[in-house]
Amino acid sequence: MPPGPRGPLSRLPLPSLRVQKGLALANVIAQVGIMTTGVTVRVTASGLGCETWPQCNQDSFVPVPGAAPALHQSVEFGNRLLTFVLAAVAVALLLAVYRAGRRRGLKLLAWAMPAGILAQAVIGGITVLAGLAWWTVALHLLPSMILAWLAAVLFVRIGEDDAVPARRVLPRPMAWLTILSAVLLTGVLVTGTMVTGAGPHAGDARVEAADRLQLPIQWLVHFHAELMVGYLCLVVGLVLGLAALRAPGPAIRRCAILIGLIVAQAVLGITQYQLGVPELLVVLHVTLAGTITAVTGSLWAAGVIREKALA
Repeated sequence: MPPGPRGPLSRLPLPSLRVQKGLALANVIAQVGIMTTGVTVRVTASGLGCETWPQCNQDSFVPVPGAAPALHQSVEFGNRLLTFVLAAVAVALLLAVYRAGRRRGLKLLAWAMPAGILAQAVIGGITVLAGLAWWTVALHLLPSMILAWLAAVLFVRIGEDDAVPARRVLPRPMAWLTILSAVLLTGVLVTGTMVTGAGPHAGDARVEAADRLQLPIQWLVHFHAELMVGYLCLVVGLVLGLAALRAPGPAIRRCAILIGLIVAQAVLGITQYQLGVPELLVVLHVTLAGTITAVTGSLWAAGVIREKALA
């Protein structure tokens, strides 16, 4: 591994590969974790616990007693504070990648983390200022899924040897199947936000029915579920094809993990629908969606690999 750049960054300790991978893993966990706290804000009706942005209310950046219910202020403000933790992890990872002198592709992926977090902060502010209109909430969640995907790709790539040329290990038909599965996953996530937009959890009691998505939730749920079934079928087809071709690399193992997660998500989705969408199951459903997206990102990264770097 090269010694890294000269200049101010040279004063930082040289991060080992173990440290870099640890920061990359922490970044994946934090990206999924912020989705968990975000949906917790929604199901506890705390979305307007801080009623404006970037302040918590018109007079203060921190909660003011009596301005809103204490629980709602704590949940919403706590979610905002966790953004700084997420940003700290992303910046530490970026500095580690630069200090270690890693290849350009890793630097670009590392830059996507703080840039995406900044964009998410702005989108979150728009969501609050728009009074939690359903489409702004959807726009707030979907970039988090993209960041979880990229974070997983970065975690896989950071363990590779920069000096070894990349090689494609998936045959082209399998690669196209992977692309198609990513397209279907996008449809699953988008329709999932629409189900939430038409569902009972508006994020705050002050959100009017007119601000919700005016489509039959039963139709949306079935469309969302059918896309999930299609996505599952594609992943099953992918793992069978890889097994038949005896494809090298970790793709088969990641497919198997992904299939297990998708089945668990389907069971969870059916259960929460039958039980009237209880809050805890909604939190688990979104967390698992973020996890599935991250694992799908790692599967995508398994199509073109380098040899593992030595620690």
